[in-house]
Amino acid sequence: MNKNYYCIIMAGGIGARFWPMSRTNRPKQFIDILETGETLIQQTFNRFKKICPVENIFIVTNEIYDGLVKEQLPELPENNILLEPAMRNTAPCIAYANYKIKSVNPDACVVVAPSDHLILKEDEFVRVINDSLGIASENDWLITLGIKPGRPDTGYGYIQYDENQKYGKNDQVRKVVTFTEKPDLELAEKFLASGDFLWNAGIFIWSLKSITAAFSKYLDDVDDLFKKGIGKYNTPEEKQFINETYTVCRKISIDYGVMEKAPNVYVYSADFGWSDLGTWRSLYDIREKDEKANVLTGDNVMLYDAESCIVHMPKDKLVVIQGLKDYIVIENDEALLICKKNEEQQIRQFVTDIKVDKGEKFI
Repeated sequence: MNKNYYCIIMAGGIGARFWPMSRTNRPKQFIDILETGETLIQQTFNRFKKICPVENIFIVTNEIYDGLVKEQLPELPENNILLEPAMRNTAPCIAYANYKIKSVNPDACVVVAPSDHLILKEDEFVRVINDSLGIASENDWLITLGIKPGRPDTGYGYIQYDENQKYGKNDQVRKVVTFTEKPDLELAEKFLASGDFLWNAGIFIWSLKSITAAFSKYLDDVDDLFKKGIGKYNTPEEKQFINETYTVCRKISIDYGVMEKAPNVYVYSADFGWSDLGTWRSLYDIREKDEKANVLTGDNVMLYDAESCIVHMPKDKLVVIQGLKDYIVIENDEALLICKKNEEQQIRQFVTDIKVDKGEKFI
């Protein structure tokens, strides 16, 4: 196991599209959504333990989830939990982790990944990440992982690659041409038909030197803020510095801030049974179904003339549903969601409206 390999796991989101199961006090990364006996963040952590030492794995999360991280990942060193005082999207959290790692190992190669994705073929995932880290250690490249699209999904970002620019004999690594964030259906269908587009998995691999140079060039305002902390990282002064820095740091994603601008971006086309588990539909797609193509959770759910629904109920609650087709029906605590499956992208708007009309209690 290479001691220069590091992992940054991003775990600060609230998973609004998985409402009402995912709530502010316990978002989806801290839930056993797949009913495997492990939460999503535990699965992610255990996966990366196969790639780098535990002491080289860092979790970046909101400070309100400090207790959940410690409870669910007891073997993670406390110093490896990076607590954000506010949500600022992915670029600031990566910049924070970069300087934290740089203070102990400037020669690090880093993989950055969300905490709440599904990986069905773990051996292939480990191979791809190790291969990518090796490539990143030898080239001044920013690498992102791409997944061959199985349908014209409007909920994913897309990466177009250049078929004529590949890494040596490795057909899986190609030069990136463009990024497109969540296209409409017509455009997604064109991407699928063209054959040179991949889904953006949101997993990045690079050397610390390459990503630091990219931040300096394309996100210099963010880089300058975190650079001021040199000498404070991994000391008692770190927390106060970070709290002050986040009050003035802008919100921006690493995709928009760096990846869409840098000329040295490559995509590694991979197939390891990936899903971002971003929506109830994505969970429906991977779960076992009954003879009517329903996905059920709950010991006392009774369906009549119901087809292609996902129903998630408290274990002991008796629920009778008649005549629904292609619906999402979810109950958690004091909240109930009934939504058309093909209109689930509205759930994020539902959550926004609830926050305005009913307050924080139900979010």
